[in-house]
Amino acid sequence: MQTPDSQQYSWAKRLVIVFFVLAIFGLGTFVGSYYGVKQYVTGDSGQVEISKILDLYGKTRSENVSFNQFWDIWKLIQEKHVDQPANEVDMFYGAISGMVAGLHDPYSTFFPPKEAKEFARDLAGEFEGIGAEIGVTDGQLTIIAPLPESPAQKAGLKAGDKVFAIDGKNTADMTLEEAVLNIRGEKGTTVVLMVSHDGLKDAKDVSVLRDTITVPTVNWEMKDNHIAYVRLSYFNETTWDDFDNAVQEILQAKAKGLVFDLRSNPGGFLQTSIDVASEWVDSGVIVRERFADGTTNEHQSRGKHRFATMPTIVLVDGGTASGSEIVAGAIQDYGVGTIMGTQTFGKGSVQDFQMLPDGSALKLTIAKWFTPKDRAINGEGIAPDVIVKDMFVTNDDKSVTDVGLEQALKALKK
Repeated sequence: MQTPDSQQYSWAKRLVIVFFVLAIFGLGTFVGSYYGVKQYVTGDSGQVEISKILDLYGKTRSENVSFNQFWDIWKLIQEKHVDQPANEVDMFYGAISGMVAGLHDPYSTFFPPKEAKEFARDLAGEFEGIGAEIGVTDGQLTIIAPLPESPAQKAGLKAGDKVFAIDGKNTADMTLEEAVLNIRGEKGTTVVLMVSHDGLKDAKDVSVLRDTITVPTVNWEMKDNHIAYVRLSYFNETTWDDFDNAVQEILQAKAKGLVFDLRSNPGGFLQTSIDVASEWVDSGVIVRERFADGTTNEHQSRGKHRFATMPTIVLVDGGTASGSEIVAGAIQDYGVGTIMGTQTFGKGSVQDFQMLPDGSALKLTIAKWFTPKDRAINGEGIAPDVIVKDMFVTNDDKSVTDVGLEQALKALKK
């Protein structure tokens, strides 16, 4: 029989043993972790490699974002950056720009007030620059479409040209916004672009004299056999009025057929492209927008449908993008026209442009769009019904023949 003293001694002995076991386990865990971590973060030389420490942190950190870290860094910059005082306005707009850039979407952009004003001027149809729509394809800055009679076109830039440098600055790490700002400039100044159509090894410098660019949205003329030729170069805020007037004039001239030229048309306003497509499509969906939450917005045909029975050939190429692909896709899906040319650009996303109270603006991709037959265009483009690989041919006398237009006119005469 155990006395109280002997029971107390027995419990104390047990506690010592448990403590000893826990200590040995903890020491083993610590030593194992230490040598495991040490082995992970050291190289062959036995020296600690900072890249491995950062990688280890990346493997162990929480996926939750803490805005405390943002404000900690903000305060550190204010207190310790070598150039004081830090410009808080630039820091603020830079932080927002970086946040949008983190989407890795070349078509989503934040514009500080000055840049927002310039972009709004673009939408109005007038700006100073070279007159070319640029985008990003396969991670490389690319000329989507030089505008007709623009400095870019006169300098020889073509749809599909890759831009590797702007005034000697490598474009590899530039955002689309930065590239636009570097290309823009005052009328009469020159920008030098290193471009190539077939790869970096064939790149060459092209000097382009900047000018005031007034976008000619719609031009038309009557060709032989009462076939109207309509060139639509861009969908901006003046396009619908110009197009509406052209339609009235074409009908008054009693045209029997129509060549609708959307080559090198980079797009623009969604609503305008729907209105234009509706002239051929008398009822039904023109385009479907699909949003992040899975909802779909169907844009129906509207308006007067004045070209619904007009024999039409639509000319497209690799510079036909965005809103112009909506038009071409709808006309093709309903069989109310023939698409002729080469594969279009494949920009099937919709951007919402919002001016903010401080004069800045956000252009954000909010949806992807699909043709009436639910074909995805983003990254794919519209395949033509009739392929014309070489749209333009330079003759021996240096004159240029528009092969695409000639073939379209010939097809409509039959």
